[in-house]
Amino acid sequence: MYDLSPWHDYFVMVGAGAAALTGLVFVAMTLHLEDIVHHPVHRHRARTILTGLTAVFIRCGLVLMGNQPRQAVAIELFAVLIVVEVVLYRSTRDAFRAADMSVLLRAVGSFVCLVTEQLGALLLFAGAAWGLYVVGVGMMASFLFMVTGAWLLLVGVESAQPQGVVREP
Repeated sequence: MYDLSPWHDYFVMVGAGAAALTGLVFVAMTLHLEDIVHHPVHRHRARTILTGLTAVFIRCGLVLMGNQPRQAVAIELFAVLIVVEVVLYRSTRDAFRAADMSVLLRAVGSFVCLVTEQLGALLLFAGAAWGLYVVGVGMMASFLFMVTGAWLLLVGVESAQPQGVVREP
């Protein structure tokens, strides 16, 4: 068995942070659901942010499952990342038709983070324990895209509101 105990606190912290952010973003999106559903870029951001944060939580939980060999951890990480990449690709393709180049550039940045994590998982699978450092760097970089994407989503939804109109919660 590969000893993941030195990574325990890292994955607990990141997983808990992802779960908390997922809840906060979900509530914020719920308050603007009508606007998000009817705007392709807002819908894309909502979908990819919730998918990304949920996937970080899932990856952290999988790493923390006990008594797994490093190969199992690597395969689990890789598999979850593939699912996220498919969601991101399909969502970006749909949103890009109605958006500017910034949507594509942010998607490319997110893909780079996900692929970085996959490279780390491959290194871990091959026996390089430092592959988890690569996974960690990719995961932290992904947070930048998810948090800034959530901010852009909420600012975009609010800026689309007519000035002087007060929304009832």
